[in-house]
Amino acid sequence: MDGVQRPPVMVPTVDAQEFLGLTPTHNPHRWYLPVTQGLSTLGGFLFGGCGLGAAIAALEQTTGRPLVWATAQYLSYATPGSVLDLDVTVAVSGHNSTQARVIGHVDDREIFTVNAALGTRASDSDQVWAQPIEVPRPDECPARSMRLPGEGTLMSRMEVRLAHARDWEDLPGRPMTEGRSALWVRLPELSEPSAVTLAILGDYVPFGIGQALGAYAGGNSLDNTLRVVNVVPTEWILVDVTVDGIGNGFGHGTVHLWSDTGTLMAVASQSTIVRYWDPTGANPGTRPNLTIDPDE
Repeated sequence: MDGVQRPPVMVPTVDAQEFLGLTPTHNPHRWYLPVTQGLSTLGGFLFGGCGLGAAIAALEQTTGRPLVWATAQYLSYATPGSVLDLDVTVAVSGHNSTQARVIGHVDDREIFTVNAALGTRASDSDQVWAQPIEVPRPDECPARSMRLPGEGTLMSRMEVRLAHARDWEDLPGRPMTEGRSALWVRLPELSEPSAVTLAILGDYVPFGIGQALGAYAGGNSLDNTLRVVNVVPTEWILVDVTVDGIGNGFGHGTVHLWSDTGTLMAVASQSTIVRYWDPTGANPGTRPNLTIDPDE
């Protein structure tokens, strides 16, 4: 670690579909996603939020409607070099909303399933009661250092600032006792925020677990649910993480995603298998098994 995260190299901005590399086929209900290192974790497998994001992009493009909510159940792992097929099924489509699902698989091995609702309705009662955590502005917050600088994973495509969180070297033995932590994050490659962006950043409960415990800890996500409130233009997104509890080896938490002007854009929630890792080892990331074993 060099102590400072280098800002990602600025590149021509793209939309979320291009960012992921999600590609349509001749069948409007089938898409495919080449799994690259740039979509993967340090542990060497597809980042769960990217999987959910790809499913959301496929759902929105297939149905022509914006996302209301989506929930992913993670069943197995896709590694760089594999190709993920996404099959969209539209179960019900009404005047204002559509209920649909996606199965993501590599060959005949299911990686995740996603259930979702999409649509929009006119309303004059839109309100928000949740409140963001009080933190300094992004330019007043220190950059988060990278565990392995230049590793080329999804983390290297993000710029991350510590809004209310500890950096790696300050983490052991210093838990965030209220279970709440926050980061400012931006993805310089993306031209504008979308439900896909929010799905990626909603997958931060494992980060919050390490912060809450004050330890080199995190976990493998069992699920990820995203509920979209109001997507607005923003350069930075405040990732406001609350770990609600850990029990029987599983952690549970909630992520509120705020624009840099204080608009609540989405709420995410997750359950994870809690794991610890050794930062001095040859492979310091959380390593997956081939499949998630509910008994481990």
